[in-house]
Amino acid sequence: MKLTTVIIALIFISNFCEMAAQSAAEEQLKETITKLDADYFEAYNTCDMEKQSEMYSEDLEFYHDKGGLMTSKLDLLESLKKNICGKVTRELVEGSIEVYPINDFGAVEIGLHKFHNNQEPDAISEPGKFIIIWKKTDSNWKITRVISLH
Repeated sequence: MKLTTVIIALIFISNFCEMAAQSAAEEQLKETITKLDADYFEAYNTCDMEKQSEMYSEDLEFYHDKGGLMTSKLDLLESLKKNICGKVTRELVEGSIEVYPINDFGAVEIGLHKFHNNQEPDAISEPGKFIIIWKKTDSNWKITRVISLH
């Protein structure tokens, strides 16, 4: 066997192993972010303001296509408590979550969800797109940026 053939085979094996390791790491990241999404929106749906507060970063930026930009974590939590608690629940569109790593920072989550207003039980809820930027600090994940599109 020629040396160049051996080198090419080793490069191929190395690339294959690297791709398999990346796929496993990306799958683990997707599982982590999907779980965090479920945890956050369980708190959202049950009005657990303490849990929501824990999951938001202090330097939060929340972009809402209808409501505009909110940069105060406290103001966002107050708005959620006043306008959402006991009135609106969120439903994830199953299978819609995409997760991408952000090197040396965390991850970006993109997906579709629906909101149901119990004040309008017959209203049809159309899926809206969302983007959440998650920052990993030590073993903690925080929501730093949200883009909510309806």
